[in-house]
Amino acid sequence: MTIGYEGHTPATFFAQLTAHTIQTLVDIRESPISRKAGFSKSALQAAANAHQIHYLHMRALGCPRPIRNDYREDKDWTGYTRRFLAHLDTQHDALNTLLQRIEHERCCLLCLEADYHCCHRSLVAERLAQMTSQHLSVIHLPTPNGAV
Repeated sequence: MTIGYEGHTPATFFAQLTAHTIQTLVDIRESPISRKAGFSKSALQAAANAHQIHYLHMRALGCPRPIRNDYREDKDWTGYTRRFLAHLDTQHDALNTLLQRIEHERCCLLCLEADYHCCHRSLVAERLAQMTSQHLSVIHLPTPNGAV
């Protein structure tokens, strides 16, 4: 599963995770800070613990700043995807670690964007699905207003 916190409050965010019996929240932001209250690493970790959800930050699966900066300038999703997948090709250890976890726990990948079509978490989820011999279906959880 994947989720973006854009459009959520901490209450609606954790209600979604709880409703889907998430065991581990995997934060795949390169830098786990947020201007939005409740969504920086320490606040997320505390709230996750309060909901009996394990919090795991995997910086290696975040989108590197130069790739994000290029996308902000050129708005070229195809180029962004190509550059991010090239980065992901160098992150075998992190991907394998996460894949092992996903095979034994209900995990949810976290990033900012409400729309997974415009977020690297969809690319990470697709790569994980390609790596496993098990059937791994990717579900993108919606925001409170229904955006996915």
